[in-house]
Amino acid sequence: MNNFILDSLLKILLDFEKNTGPADLFLSAYFKKNYKLGHRDRSLIAEIYYGVIRHKSYLENICGDNNLKNKILIFLLYVQGKSINSLTHFLDDETLSWLKIKKSSNYVCESWPIKLSVPNWLWKKLSISYEESFLIELAKSLLKPADLNLRVNGLKKTKIDDIVFDLKESFPMIHEKIKKTNLSPIGIVLPRGTQVNNHHLFLDGTIEVQDEGSQILSLLLNVKRGQMVADFCAGAGGKTLALADLMKNTGRLYAFDISDKRLENLKRRLKKSGASNIFPQRINNENDIKIKRLYGKFDRVFVDAPCTGFGTLRRNPDLKWRYGESDLHEIVKKQKKILDAASNLCKKGGYLLYATCSILNDENEEIVESFLQKRSDFKVIPYFEILENIKVDTKKSNYLKLFPHQHGTDGFFGAIMERI
Repeated sequence: MNNFILDSLLKILLDFEKNTGPADLFLSAYFKKNYKLGHRDRSLIAEIYYGVIRHKSYLENICGDNNLKNKILIFLLYVQGKSINSLTHFLDDETLSWLKIKKSSNYVCESWPIKLSVPNWLWKKLSISYEESFLIELAKSLLKPADLNLRVNGLKKTKIDDIVFDLKESFPMIHEKIKKTNLSPIGIVLPRGTQVNNHHLFLDGTIEVQDEGSQILSLLLNVKRGQMVADFCAGAGGKTLALADLMKNTGRLYAFDISDKRLENLKRRLKKSGASNIFPQRINNENDIKIKRLYGKFDRVFVDAPCTGFGTLRRNPDLKWRYGESDLHEIVKKQKKILDAASNLCKKGGYLLYATCSILNDENEEIVESFLQKRSDFKVIPYFEILENIKVDTKKSNYLKLFPHQHGTDGFFGAIMERI
């Protein structure tokens, strides 16, 4: 740590706090502008930048203010466990004196929401659904950065053990940390920060970056060869590509989305994936005429609903500060409309999967149960009847619920329903 790193962090954090947008946007912009930065400096800046965002309310509580420099220093001292002596070479006497006073104050935080940097409204909301001991462990896990997960593309006719071996050969310094994922049979886990973007397996489409939980949701849809399948909120297509793989490149897979940019990203990924059964479709909204023309045609419908993303706070810690309770109300309204519209695509005997990367019941169970009250032509299938070989250990519920502290994945929810 030195003055250059500190100045860099102040610039990026100031941009983040002054503007709206994802945290990674401002970090990427800074790295693009300062392209000569070495890998070590980039890693250090990214680690502290995201760390300060993760622990925002805890740091502010210790500092007593919102001063960015103070928050960075308190993060180094209290979260990373640095000694004051390790910081003396780049700090002035006044700042060092302030740090020593803070360190000698024996600060103790009694509030779990502050200690774990969860907004008060969100903590109260989660407390309705989860016991305190469970919530504390969940919140702790969301403060820890996530590992890198990869999905092995079966369309490339490669064995997962061979891919693991290749990656270990390519990254000998971390070879013992490269292994198959615990739950997903098509995934590999590597330490966070592993640079795979220029690896030949990534460039030729053999591996794709995808969280293990996201892979499991793709398996939950239980697609078969030759089926008609709809990915209703396809985004950049991570799950779409996984579904094409599971369908063995047969049938027809429609990827619907309202964003041209996201669909263009999907098309770029499509070229190297080897998938030829995907048909990207730009729609204006959930009631687009393109959707209505296809009512009752699909064997499988995947609704990966837009959500708060609170299950991905390990990767996107800024989300908890960007969304408030009023935003949640609007998101829930949108989720209900999307599920209602997408369900009409499903044929009799077809499956409908509603999924989010949220840990809030408002976006999950409550959406599904509200839907089922209106639609007697759908019934829930217990997730474990489909995922027989994936031991998630949540069989008290018919719904698939994944949590980072229990499963090592991001937080995900999935409800699979059959049209009857």
